[in-house]
Amino acid sequence: MKQGLSLRVSQHLALTPQLQQSIRLLQLSTLELSQEVEQMLDENPFLEVSEDAAVREEFGVEHVNTPVSQETQEFESATNSIANSADDARATALNDNQNSTESSAESSSEAPLEESWDGDGSVEMAPDDSEWGGDALPRKSNGDDSEADASDLARGHESLQDHLHRQALGLRLSEVDRAALHFLIESLNDDGYLEDSLASLAAGLAGDDLEQAEAVEERFAMALKLLHHMEPAGVGARNLAECLALQLLDCPDGEETRAALAMCKQPMELLAKRDVKRLAYLCACSEAVVKGAMGVIARLDPKPGRRFVNVERNLIVPDVIVTKAGRGFKVALNRDVMPRLRVHDIYANALKQHNGRGGGQAGQALQQRLQEARWFIKNIQQRFDTILRVSTAIVERQKNFFTHGELAMRPLVLREIADELGLHESTISRVTTAKYMNTPFGTFELKYFFGSALGTETGGNASSTAVRALIKQFVASESLKKPLSDNQISEMLKEQGIECARRTVAKYREALRIAPANLRKAL
Repeated sequence: MKQGLSLRVSQHLALTPQLQQSIRLLQLSTLELSQEVEQMLDENPFLEVSEDAAVREEFGVEHVNTPVSQETQEFESATNSIANSADDARATALNDNQNSTESSAESSSEAPLEESWDGDGSVEMAPDDSEWGGDALPRKSNGDDSEADASDLARGHESLQDHLHRQALGLRLSEVDRAALHFLIESLNDDGYLEDSLASLAAGLAGDDLEQAEAVEERFAMALKLLHHMEPAGVGARNLAECLALQLLDCPDGEETRAALAMCKQPMELLAKRDVKRLAYLCACSEAVVKGAMGVIARLDPKPGRRFVNVERNLIVPDVIVTKAGRGFKVALNRDVMPRLRVHDIYANALKQHNGRGGGQAGQALQQRLQEARWFIKNIQQRFDTILRVSTAIVERQKNFFTHGELAMRPLVLREIADELGLHESTISRVTTAKYMNTPFGTFELKYFFGSALGTETGGNASSTAVRALIKQFVASESLKKPLSDNQISEMLKEQGIECARRTVAKYREALRIAPANLRKAL
């Protein structure tokens, strides 16, 4: 084989560090962005948080048809090329866990649909190294201690272990028994159950000494009885049947309560399937008593420790706020999530003077850090600008939702928003992931407004989100004695002009966490 040398000219796409950072910041959630900002503040001495307002040039999208800045066009063009070359056009799936929290929307002044960075409809940026995000108000600027935010309340929430330890202080126990009770309390899971057996816990402490293991197990058995009498009722149970039985002991004595205790000794599958006849035979009581006992059990708490779980991780801070403005809606960024950053003037001026006298390699390294700080501010600015543009386009497409609710949701896919804004589907997917919008009907993830289309008799399309809302409405208004089956719901949707098969109804029902018809039937 003959060897040789040849020249070839080719083109390839390279990701600059600035573009890599822009893409990464775009897909971060609010919490992750806050952590990224904190890390950058620690690493880069030229970056600082500013508390003072500064005069800044206007930046952002004033209206939908406003021309986009040159930097924004370059960023979007590069992002589209990357997405096309990497074939990254597939949109990520919707999250199953959509945390929706109800919130009220205050009416604004009479104005058509518009987007704004702050209250006056614009976001400003300094032409030099002044701050960005200066209109963001401090989280606690009023100095009123009586108004604590949700995160402070969550951090002050009492845990299950603390609640039980506080009750244990009122018991007169020896040091050994107190230590055994403390060990069991710390061994509980978030639901309040004791997952490990007493023998395994004792063996873990005593090791290979069998006599000591037996003695420790006896201490644990005595401590477990004390734990079972603590609040909340049912704590320290080793299974669901024991948890329900412990709570039934606090219920008023009666025929139904005794029947419920007897049912807890039977296999839980019978209770889950509501096998009244089988339970009546095993518990030696009438079917009417079994149905009453099931009603008593239904009022019990299967997870008594859940109320003490720290709720801080479930808090959602919206990135975009939509409010009613006359006949339209106003779309604005949430000031609380916008970091207030700027380049440190003193350090920047000192570096400029140092470079004027010949800074050498040290000056070049510092100059690079200064450029990184400027890039970081511009990339965060680009992130919020893109979120605002996408959110505005969503509000434009889903006007009926903001007026009438989820029943009026129309079909929407990522491609429609991407074509309208001149972006790639992967960019829209990054923007709509882990970003939330506060609406008059609650707080939703941006992906919530996207849904597939189902055919109608008139030849149009219906959103899957609206179909799920319609199914939920049917189930809410059904007869408790004769709940609707999936086939009946499918027929009812056909009467509304929506073609939806029974399997599709079952899939949507499971996504809504609605039980089957046989389990929804009232006793």
